[in-house]
Amino acid sequence: MKIIGIDPGLAATGVGVVTGRGVQVTGFSFGAIYTPKTMPTPERLDHIYSKLLLVLQDETPDLMVVEDVFSLEKYPRSGITLGKVSGVILLAGCRNHVPVTEVAVREAKHVLTGNGNASKAQLERSVRHTLSMTEPIKPSHASDALALALIGLFRTPACCPIA
Repeated sequence: MKIIGIDPGLAATGVGVVTGRGVQVTGFSFGAIYTPKTMPTPERLDHIYSKLLLVLQDETPDLMVVEDVFSLEKYPRSGITLGKVSGVILLAGCRNHVPVTEVAVREAKHVLTGNGNASKAQLERSVRHTLSMTEPIKPSHASDALALALIGLFRTPACCPIA
């Protein structure tokens, strides 16, 4: 199985890919899609969409796991922006006929650390431990994307491919 995890962000969208079966990881890669603040929002969204299309075509994943959008009452505009980014990510998956599921960040933290309120640093250490890595995973968006991909891998039955 090949699972791609996506951590939406307008400045940096994290991308993580894991291959394996059940809890056995046989390979992984990660990175981020960056957009400059000087670029208008529609162009930034197009850049994220276009780059993600290329990744999906190159990797041909069996499943895409996207961090579910959330909004803090204190920063409603950031929730709206994340919704826009998430929309183009979901569209890219649909256009490539990749099944897509969304996972809340608290759920991802709980599954990998045992604590839904874990810090980003705790989640990164857990992902690094799971992948037997010694160096920190950077950027943090890539670490979050790998966490999502791992959850997708762990939750996909080893006996059955995704329909």
